[in-house]
Amino acid sequence: MWLIVGTVPDADFALTPDAVTAQSRVDGDALLLPDGRRVPVRRGTAALAATALLACASCDFPAPGLLLAGDTGSGTGSRAVYAWLEEHLPELAAAAGGRTGGQAGGLAGLTFHYLFPDLDWHNRVLMALQALERKPLLAADAGFMYVAKMSGYADAYDLFTPDLGELAFLADEKAPHPFYTRGFLLAEEEDVPGLLARARQHGNCPSNLIIKGQADYIVCNGEIRATVTEPSAAAMECIGGTGDLVTGLVTAFLAGGLPLCRAALSAARATRLLARHCAPTPATQVGELIARLPEVLQAEREAIFAPLTAE
Repeated sequence: MWLIVGTVPDADFALTPDAVTAQSRVDGDALLLPDGRRVPVRRGTAALAATALLACASCDFPAPGLLLAGDTGSGTGSRAVYAWLEEHLPELAAAAGGRTGGQAGGLAGLTFHYLFPDLDWHNRVLMALQALERKPLLAADAGFMYVAKMSGYADAYDLFTPDLGELAFLADEKAPHPFYTRGFLLAEEEDVPGLLARARQHGNCPSNLIIKGQADYIVCNGEIRATVTEPSAAAMECIGGTGDLVTGLVTAFLAGGLPLCRAALSAARATRLLARHCAPTPATQVGELIARLPEVLQAEREAIFAPLTAE
């Protein structure tokens, strides 16, 4: 089992433990949870989850579970998520499976997304994960990637999915938040190798990353193994939630058992091929792109899942 962990911007949205093991689905422009609640798919964790669910259904991969709560910035919902995880991780991992992606039993991996950056709770959850007999794969994006870096344990994770600005934050060993990244760390395409080396030098990132931008850099075992630039759709840079889409795709492919580097490369390719099929404008909403995923994953399957050249 793979688990997506995050929050939605609704202070009245209660924790969803039923959705951890019971399957959610995408219904029109919303996530439909097992208890009947609907979560609009606009951006953020809802967009990530909808992407992963549709991609898994299209590729016949096991669907991820969802652990969601509402949080509009107070941290209350996030702390409920942290506390539930700390308590229930042992039972989720009790069945056989461990690091083997694509199996229904056990806990193959977790994708952490928007959660309030609470260092104490982050560390408690990480310690609970590390106490498991077999540690699941750990992917992080958005707010949880920030707290993972702030904790000093970023290299305990398996995959981060930063954009260029977030990579500069990871490279700044002193910055507590992307807002405070020092200006001399320029977030430009030509700076990627240097920023990556600096982030790794200070232990501020794992050895595998998808660095999202005009070019997508696939970092495997600390080295840039592939750069994906085509097809290119400039409007994608203007559409909120496209980064969540990439993270949702890599989550789906990991849940399906793809090796980490292949999953990362396939996620970058799939996002760009989706843009080519959709021909988006700056007014396009990410939900419109996500709705087209099944047809694109079927039409472009060979191109999406082709191996790295060096494999």
